[in-house]
Amino acid sequence: MCDLDGVIWLGGDAIPGSVEAVARLRASGRRVVFVTNSSAFTIAEHAASLAAIGIDATGDVLSSASAAGELIAAGERVLACGGNGVVEAIELAGATAIAGDDDTEVAAGVDAVIVGFHRTFDYHRLALATAAVRSGARLIATNRDPLYPTPTGPIPGGGSIVAAVATASGADPVTAGKPFPPMARALHALLGDEAAPVDLVVVGDQVSTDGQFAVELGCRFALVRTGNTPPGSPVEFERDFDGADFAAVTETIVTGHA
Repeated sequence: MCDLDGVIWLGGDAIPGSVEAVARLRASGRRVVFVTNSSAFTIAEHAASLAAIGIDATGDVLSSASAAGELIAAGERVLACGGNGVVEAIELAGATAIAGDDDTEVAAGVDAVIVGFHRTFDYHRLALATAAVRSGARLIATNRDPLYPTPTGPIPGGGSIVAAVATASGADPVTAGKPFPPMARALHALLGDEAAPVDLVVVGDQVSTDGQFAVELGCRFALVRTGNTPPGSPVEFERDFDGADFAAVTETIVTGHA
């Protein structure tokens, strides 16, 4: 179960060795699925981006947006304080997606607000989301990641936007993405009988999400140093593997040491 940002790519550019690592694991008979807290893109957009770097991910992508969709009901009116992935999840649930900047629609009443990473977040959108939650809408966070890794260093992540809405509204959000139960349920639905903990390894670049997700699943954790956890930085968290990158972790697994 492989994270994307900071493990497979940075800013959409493949991290050296990551594409080959996926191919090597699959050739060895292991399934690789991609479990990302990125909520800005649709599942098809994630799969297309992976295909563009040489990875077929058809049917093998889960996002925090799709996990958030499991927390809403058909017929609800949901404020989409996020990107295309959030809108897709709302519509797939049979709910109505309200634009994050639509004053009239928000004034008519909202059942839930889903907050995720989006580059168009501003004070107006914060005010609308806050008003909806203070009027009784449930606050749902796609994820709580404070930072998002890029080739030039980390930038504020979806969790930073969630924190702004939570602070202004005084609400405690329910979180869908890693490491929380909604994502674990979505993963078990995807894998079915393959989801025995002894057979699973979470690969990620951040202890607070990927590492804790492994704890939630009761499985092994492989930390890589190509994203939010830089090489050489001390980590006080139990892990089964700690590699410079995904290729190094794959070498350990495939050569029979895991």
